[in-house]
Amino acid sequence: MMPAPIIFHNAVNLALNSHTQDIIFDVPLLLQSGTVLPSYCLRVETYGTLNADKSNAVLICHALNASHHVAGLDEHEQLGWWDNMIGSGKSVDTDVFFVVGVNNLGSCFGSTGPTSINPVNNKPWGQDFPMVTVEDWVNTQARLADYLKINQWAAVMGGSLGGMQALSWSIHYPNRLKHCIVIASTSKLSAQNIAFNDVARQAILKDPDYKTGGIPKSGLSVARMIGHITYLSDNDMAEKFGRQLKYDTLQFKLGTDKASADFQVESYLRYQGEKFATYFDANTYLLITKALDYFDPAAKYQGHLALALKDVQAHYFVVSFSTDWRFSPACSREIVAALIKTHKHVSYAEINAPHGHDAFLLTDSRYISAMRAYFKRIQATL
Repeated sequence: MMPAPIIFHNAVNLALNSHTQDIIFDVPLLLQSGTVLPSYCLRVETYGTLNADKSNAVLICHALNASHHVAGLDEHEQLGWWDNMIGSGKSVDTDVFFVVGVNNLGSCFGSTGPTSINPVNNKPWGQDFPMVTVEDWVNTQARLADYLKINQWAAVMGGSLGGMQALSWSIHYPNRLKHCIVIASTSKLSAQNIAFNDVARQAILKDPDYKTGGIPKSGLSVARMIGHITYLSDNDMAEKFGRQLKYDTLQFKLGTDKASADFQVESYLRYQGEKFATYFDANTYLLITKALDYFDPAAKYQGHLALALKDVQAHYFVVSFSTDWRFSPACSREIVAALIKTHKHVSYAEINAPHGHDAFLLTDSRYISAMRAYFKRIQATL
């Protein structure tokens, strides 16, 4: 049974010809964990116009703390997280392409997740929400494509965790995308990355408020601080903050209050953490970081990524950034090498940018130009 859409609101930025809707799927979903969700909702935001043969659709997969809102201003005057990339006349031109942003299952921005009501007891799922994986997200996105009657995406695109989803799309639904765009991503996390994720999770899990079912603002704030450090390069942090003091003199204090932050970088990280804890759900953070850890499409092939990619059909564009130490260029080169080994079509750009992992969200002219050029190639085939 196909779901009927529920229009949630019209987007503020009418120039993008965009709107947001909640779509209820009543068909049960079997998750990789073995749990079955009887129904679920996906919040979706679309931009531009789907052409007659439905050949111009582009799916945008989001990273850890992002959402369906990828461009323009929403009803809260919040700018989409990839507005520099997507829009009228931009690299992903919404005058040409029909762009679909979807909030992942398990998130806290409209799709069914820990903050949603569990139909079994009519209470929020909270800590009882089942584990989800990258493959689970891709399966829900495939159902979304069915609902939109899109048989094949012109491209599936994402950065970081979004890039993992794009890669998974090409493996599990090889006939349903023409182009796979993987940016600042990896085919599996390193031990160091898993370690960072677990330290962040432990900060939440050991917060007394989390143990009692409350909101673990302290733990979530620390988790965000840990994550934020990994998104920036050493040079970028040095340029932004160096060893600049917040006050004229050292305070000789320990604590969590503002007065104990001697250095500007301490003050910045605390601010980011505290702000994050006001709008992001702790259980969502736990679920999504675990999904990051689990992703490894080569695992069933004894670690041979080329075997995992042997049946893919998409053309690939893989992008990395020189100072990204979380998902380093070596991670992207591994994907490229596996694609070349299996004689697939792949283009690769390694951008010399100073901003670390966050570079995929920023406006480096070489990066933006490379994406524009690639989408011009896609446009020529429509």
